Amino acid sequence: MTEPRLSSPAKVGIIANPVSARDIRRIIANASNLQTSERVNIVLRVLTTLSAGGIDHVLMMPDKAGISAMLLRSLQRERNLHHRFPKVEFVDMDVTSTVDDTFTAARAMQQAGVKVIVVLGGDGTHRAVVRELMEGVRKGLPPVAIAGLSTGTNNAFPDMREPTIAALAVGLYASGRLSAEQALSPNKVLEVGVDGVARDIAIVDAVIGSDRFIGARALWKTDSLSAAYLTFADPQVIGLSAIGGLLHPVGRNEPGGLAIHLGHDAASTRLRLSVPIAPGMISDIPIADWTVMPAGVPFPVSLSAGVVALDGEREFTFDVGQKVSVTLRENAFPTVDVARCLQTAAREGLFRLSSPSP
Repeated sequence: MTEPRLSSPAKVGIIANPVSARDIRRIIANASNLQTSERVNIVLRVLTTLSAGGIDHVLMMPDKAGISAMLLRSLQRERNLHHRFPKVEFVDMDVTSTVDDTFTAARAMQQAGVKVIVVLGGDGTHRAVVRELMEGVRKGLPPVAIAGLSTGTNNAFPDMREPTIAALAVGLYASGRLSAEQALSPNKVLEVGVDGVARDIAIVDAVIGSDRFIGARALWKTDSLSAAYLTFADPQVIGLSAIGGLLHPVGRNEPGGLAIHLGHDAASTRLRLSVPIAPGMISDIPIADWTVMPAGVPFPVSLSAGVVALDGEREFTFDVGQKVSVTLRENAFPTVDVARCLQTAAREGLFRLSSPSP
């Protein structure tokens, strides 16, 4: 991949995962399956709104699943109808149709100097973008805010929000009409370490299970789970993080996270919790104990060997003798606070047009 050569600076990037919401939960829990045409419609709504907000250049991740091709056809057709869009430029990269595409695109956008990346996907897609952007910051690149649009299966992190509204907020910040202090909110991550070395991150939950295989990556069975560590615990979300939300709520903007140990028998089970573990699937979860996680304090994993799932997907296994720990990190990456952006813009009259001359 070559570094993007842009004719003018692109202030906004778009990463649309073409395969989010297509894992096993779609089969076993009747979860939604967003078609390519609807993903393109979402991108078109984002683009027209960004154009109205003064954004004239957008950098986008290419794909082989049909989004790029359908988007280009739609842009040509709608431009003939005199609709306004920013210039759309695709990252110059080899498409592999794996998560590596997301890593590569996020890295290229950060190097190109975008201020915001709009992400279409679920928790896993957002995690991949955040992980790459955090790595870029460690290498000296500027931080990039993300604006999440929920198109995945389990969506604890990205909001279910009309793309037009999210794009209005993105445009306000990317165009400079709102400052970072006005537009952005800090977010927490969980850093998972093995033998004292950071291995990976989660933006919502890190779950420990006794399985010794990766297999189907999406995690939806709960009988083998040992512990769950959460950056926030919202009673309104779905998935593994819902265990914490219905047990001991912790807000996204509150300090600390939550550590939960699950019961394995009647003697170790303190209570049982009814939890929406996947769309249309309510599970009975045995709870042994739970505690608030202060930032910067490593929580050792008690299971001697097993699997680590990050944001709902099995990522890696660990063996007897390996020491796994989970540490909450605060102020790890910024997101566009859509509600605050629009409230601030309304108070400051940023949407008001000048009155016509008499």
